[in-house]
Order: sequence, then C-alpha cells, then structure tokens
Amino acid sequence: MNLIGDHTDYTGGLVFPMAIDRWTEVSGVVADRIRLTSYHDEQPVDLPLDPPPVSAGWGRFVAAVAAEVRPTFGIEGVVQTTIPVGAGLSSSAALELTLALALGFEGPPLALAQLGRRAEHRATGIPCGIMDQLCIAAAKDGHATIIDCHSFDVSHVPIPGDVEIVVSFVAHRELEASGYAHRVAECAAAELVVGPLRTAALADIAAIEDPKVRRRARHVITENQRVRDFAAALSLEDYKSAGELMVESHLSLRDDFETSTDAMDRTQGEILRQRGVLGARMTGGGFGGCIVSLCEPGAKLDGWRVRPVAGAART
Repeated sequence: MNLIGDHTDYTGGLVFPMAIDRWTEVSGVVADRIRLTSYHDEQPVDLPLDPPPVSAGWGRFVAAVAAEVRPTFGIEGVVQTTIPVGAGLSSSAALELTLALALGFEGPPLALAQLGRRAEHRATGIPCGIMDQLCIAAAKDGHATIIDCHSFDVSHVPIPGDVEIVVSFVAHRELEASGYAHRVAECAAAELVVGPLRTAALADIAAIEDPKVRRRARHVITENQRVRDFAAALSLEDYKSAGELMVESHLSLRDDFETSTDAMDRTQGEILRQRGVLGARMTGGGFGGCIVSLCEPGAKLDGWRVRPVAGAART
C-alpha cells in the first residue's frame, strides 16, 4: 500500500509504500503441472509448466509468472489471500511474487520484483512501474520503504508507533479499463519536452504547450518532492505536516492527474472531518480503490488498521 508518491514510479521517481499485514499464500505439493484452486474464485487453474498465454481470470497471472520463472516443477495446491482484489492494495503484485517463490524462483528482491513486473505486463498489458512488486519483495517489518524507481535504491523508514494508518475501501477498480495507460503516455509526452520528470524542475513545465500534459508533469514533479518531505516529517514526528502533504497529494491527483473519482473525493473529505485524522489521500493507481489515512491513536474511523510488515518469503 502506498502512503504517498502515486504515478511517479513509471517515470523513475520516488514512492513511499509499505507492505501491510494482509497476505497472499500459495500452499501445496510438487507436481508435474500447475494446478491451483482459490477460495476466492470458483474457476481452478490447470496449466503445463510452459503455458500458453491466458486471456481471462486469475489464471492469466499464473500463466504469466510461469512464463517468466520457467519452472522445472509444478505445484498442486491452494491460493489464499486476505488482500481485497481491485482495491489498489497490490493484490496482483502479491500474487505474482508468491507464485514465483512457489515455483522455485531463487534470486534477490530486485530480481523477484522485476520478474513480477514483467508478469504483470504479460497478464494485463498495463505499463505499470515497479513500486508494488519491489515494496513487497524488499519490505522490512515495522518500516515503510522509499524506493527510487530509477536506480532501484531502497531505504527503510520506521513507522512511528504513536500514529495509526487506516485504509478505507471506496470502490472496486480495473486498471485495464481505466485511463492508466493514457497517463503513462501523457507523462512520456511531457518527457519529450522537458527530459526526465524525475530530475525536472517545476519551472521547466512552462515549455509544455498541451495544458493537460503540463498538469500531468506538474503532479509528478511535485509528488516526488512530497515523498521527500513526507519522509522527513515522519522522521521528525511532525505528523501535522505529514498529514497536510497527504492532502496535497490527493488534490494533485484529483486536479492535475485526474485519477480520482467523485466517490473517492467525497470519502476523503468525510474522513478529514473526523476527529483525530491528520491526513488522507487516495492510494494506488486511482479510478477507484481506497483512501489511506494517517490518524492519531484511537481515531474512530471505519476501515482496516494496518501495520508495516516484512515482505515476500518462502516458508
């Protein structure tokens, strides 16, 4: 789940996610094929070790991961998850990395994350960044993760114990049917004018003639700075400033990047009016999903209280 820094990863920018105490697990026995069932989908998956592409259902992720791992053995087992699908909480990335480990992938966190990202591209055609996969692969218990999506450098920042993080579900979303790919293309168009957005200054965007593309660039540049400022505010226990940065991020996503919805905006506004809420913003790719809030302990807010945990592992 991303605390701040949305739509910056695919331009090589900064993100600030954390792995949360919701999980996806694959359990089973070694087999000569990949046979999996899920408590959350009636359709089982039964594929050879070198599967053809699958175009529908959760089997497309299994096929995509198998194509990347090229396993020497299969698995017969069950997939379980407590991560809601389509909520902007990285359910597909969690499935990809879990499947890769179950099929025998051996390698460092970055290689695991890169494999998961390639599998996501295969399965959905969405040109996503690496944030979700690298956060899950490299997470540290009790910490959020600052990721430089250009260098892939990872830094861990402790999440203080005297604040709570609450996730409130608003609406299911499907990135394939959203404007996500258009936003990627618009950022690429901006970079043709000003160069890499990760190094561009706000003054540079005056050279972008298309006002929509200019707004997209403004979001990315200011969001990268908000990630830096948010991490500094948390380290200084300046939770008021951290909360204000979350609100600024939401407004930028709403106005400049146009990935929010009326329902998301209403929910964010209602949450901000609750006592003890320091800040709130939409999280994930947008077009639905969840609102993440930074709260004082004991704030009466509907949602999941989440805590930062360690990342993907084989047990």
